[in-house]
Amino acid sequence: MNTLDMTDIYSGWTETVAVVNKAQAHVFAGIKAIRARLPFTLRGVDSDNGSEFINQQLYRYCKDEALLFTRSRPYRKNDNCHIEEKNYSVVRKQIGYARLEGDGAVKMLNTYYELLRLYSNYFLPSVKLLGKERRGARVYKKYDVPVTPCDRLLLNPDMTDGQKAALNSQFVSLNPAALKRDMMVLQEQILTLALPSARSGITP
Repeated sequence: MNTLDMTDIYSGWTETVAVVNKAQAHVFAGIKAIRARLPFTLRGVDSDNGSEFINQQLYRYCKDEALLFTRSRPYRKNDNCHIEEKNYSVVRKQIGYARLEGDGAVKMLNTYYELLRLYSNYFLPSVKLLGKERRGARVYKKYDVPVTPCDRLLLNPDMTDGQKAALNSQFVSLNPAALKRDMMVLQEQILTLALPSARSGITP
């Protein structure tokens, strides 16, 4: 089983979906599912370089939907740094490195991801790198103030009034403490499905 991770560069808004494997059909279905629940208009896709993304099906879809389709840096281990960072901070820190298999695990993990998307995008602030400056042998990085992905979108002038209203409506309906409690219950259940030889701790 694999997790498909999509992150908006501007806001840091991150969506995840579990798929049975990395087959083209499953990944494509995951991309469409994520697009349908995004709170903003998708303008393009900058994918990793695997064949699950670089294929005619996704290319035709992006062309038909007028989406810009580009790929990340080829022949690099860290070919898409934005996704690599979220794979750790959003996925691995929540689920760990346990190996999960089967339709039941996929369903349960996607139930967890439905809660995680709300908790991380509405309540977890993050910083963005503004610039780097080299002084001799050292590199100094400058970051902006911590802001949640939701708040970054609300500050974006390209968001429509309707999109902002939907974000605000969703926000006021959420209870972060309740979300966290439900996530912790599911984390324990997910861990019981891990293959015994590959179980690892999950960060509550």
